[in-house]
Amino acid sequence: MKKLLLLICFIFYAAYLPAARIIRGPYIEDPTQTTMILKWQTDVSSPAWLEYGPAPRCNQIMTVVPEGTQHKAVLYGLVPNQDFCYRVYVYNEARDGAQSPAEGTFRTLYSAERKTVNFLALGATGAELAADENGEPLPDEAAAARKKLAELMKAEKSDFLIHTGNITDSGLNEDADREFFTPFKDVLSQNPLFVALGPNEYGPDRENRNSKAFLRTNYSRYHDMSWGYATPKYYSFDTANARFVFLDANVAEGAVWAPEIGEKSTQTEWLKTTLAGAGEKWKIVVMNAPAYSSGARGANNEVFLNWVKIFEDYGVNLVLQGGDADYERTFPMFRGEPKPRGVTYVTLGTAAPQPTKRENPDPSTARFVSARHYAAGKIVDRKLTLKVYSDKGKELDKVEIYL
Repeated sequence: MKKLLLLICFIFYAAYLPAARIIRGPYIEDPTQTTMILKWQTDVSSPAWLEYGPAPRCNQIMTVVPEGTQHKAVLYGLVPNQDFCYRVYVYNEARDGAQSPAEGTFRTLYSAERKTVNFLALGATGAELAADENGEPLPDEAAAARKKLAELMKAEKSDFLIHTGNITDSGLNEDADREFFTPFKDVLSQNPLFVALGPNEYGPDRENRNSKAFLRTNYSRYHDMSWGYATPKYYSFDTANARFVFLDANVAEGAVWAPEIGEKSTQTEWLKTTLAGAGEKWKIVVMNAPAYSSGARGANNEVFLNWVKIFEDYGVNLVLQGGDADYERTFPMFRGEPKPRGVTYVTLGTAAPQPTKRENPDPSTARFVSARHYAAGKIVDRKLTLKVYSDKGKELDKVEIYL
């Protein structure tokens, strides 16, 4: 009866408003074992109707989302380790009912006794539109790569999506649909998103103290990351037998409003506490600025000096990083040298920008490929497997790490 009343109210209200169109999403963020956030955007102000439930009972629970263009539904009372499906509705052009729904699925985070995790990861989805010297558009190779990567990623079994930063080239929300939300729509509709902020998120004027509002205006308004000491800048979450830790290293990239990373900084103290509290779990760190890199930009020395020893001392197993437009994997590194007990660093640096060559050779490098790419990771108990694929579907690398 309650669901019927909600539907009647929705249709009655919709009859007095122009038709709306979903132009972004739905996309999913901030999962826990018992909650999830769904977001979507419409072209005109509108109420919306969401129904969801444990798959395949997608219409078990219903809620009406208030009028607006930026829509957000926080789902409570979910259960761990569960697949859910959902349908998002807006009213039709006749204004007498709802359009065909936008549909998706998601999985809540796993409880500690579970031992299997599947995830996807990529970085740098933003790229300038190609043009010749006269400003005439050239074939958009970046757009073609995004489309192909999205097709490949959609076919993967995964629980969530990791982005190593630089969602757009400009950092502007106005470019986010073309460079991220539209090409990866099907991936985002079924994989909760986690982002490690890159310098582009802080904007092109990030060295100016008057640029503080850029991140809030173009990023924070549209994303909900897991709760952390300085959300959305750094945070962590646990799923099954793994802890994922997302860091903000952008002060080392000139972002004056980014959190400090020095030895006594709040973020570094939080990092130590968060890693120490993970116990025997897998410890996976995600950040944008690379601690190791033999690519065109090279390693970020400030990040290396402040955090690498901490990663080693607290038993980090894997670091996923961005920053350089290439794919690279190091040998397990400990105190600057390849050693079996060390930390493996993987650069997932370009899904869209033109890949660059290896310009700063270093003995830490185990694998380097100049290609657009994404990664698919799987943890099964004490074994982690990471496979990396190009936008052509070719396997570029496979690494196995043991706890």
